[in-house]
Amino acid sequence: MTSAPIGGESSVPMSASRRGPLFDPLFIVAVLGMVAAYVRAIFFTPIEALQGAAQKIYYIHVPSALSAYISLTIVALMSIVYLWLGDERADRLAESAGEVGLVFLSGVLTTGPLWAKPIWGTWWTWDARLTLTLFLWFLTTGYLVLRGAIDDRAMRARYSAVLGILAAVLIPFIHLSVYLFNTLHPMPIVLKPDKPSMPNDMLVTFLGFFAACTVLCIALIRMRYRYGVDRDALRAIEGGVEAD
Repeated sequence: MTSAPIGGESSVPMSASRRGPLFDPLFIVAVLGMVAAYVRAIFFTPIEALQGAAQKIYYIHVPSALSAYISLTIVALMSIVYLWLGDERADRLAESAGEVGLVFLSGVLTTGPLWAKPIWGTWWTWDARLTLTLFLWFLTTGYLVLRGAIDDRAMRARYSAVLGILAAVLIPFIHLSVYLFNTLHPMPIVLKPDKPSMPNDMLVTFLGFFAACTVLCIALIRMRYRYGVDRDALRAIEGGVEAD
């Protein structure tokens, strides 16, 4: 005979569902790095001669875009791994990276108009790079919506994997859009075949932001993955209890 849980609380033991702390110390490192990068950008980096202080948005805008690209590349790679091997860990990592990628893409689409208004005189224009980035945001959102719309785990993983791969295909087109189309965006000054054409003081600030954003991206994916492990373990236990 089994005893009923006291006070109607769940009978699932916390030790069975919790696989480790969700919080990642790497997140603190990322936050400290972001604070240091902001301080350097605001107080120790010279103001650009043509764009003025608005140019400093560049230091968070571009690293956010690169972090989004990293996240969505992980989504595509893990989706391929899942379709090939059927490993649920790959699917869980793809889901985690997809959510983080959407956060960074939202940051890109927020800082972009803030930078565009004083420089271009408009918050938004249907520039090729802007339009493709917005389309990528919608695809990533659709990827996450799809994951919540299908109950069957295997079917959800397969369908979302295909969409995640298709979304990542846009990334090289977004980067190359300034070469392929007549856009308002300038040519790359850091990510280009030859050496960066940015002054050293500004380049150091950019690299600091890029490093901090990359660490933040990794920390968020790791924390989201750990949450996914705990969530799936708890669902499995609850499913077993219901079956009994």
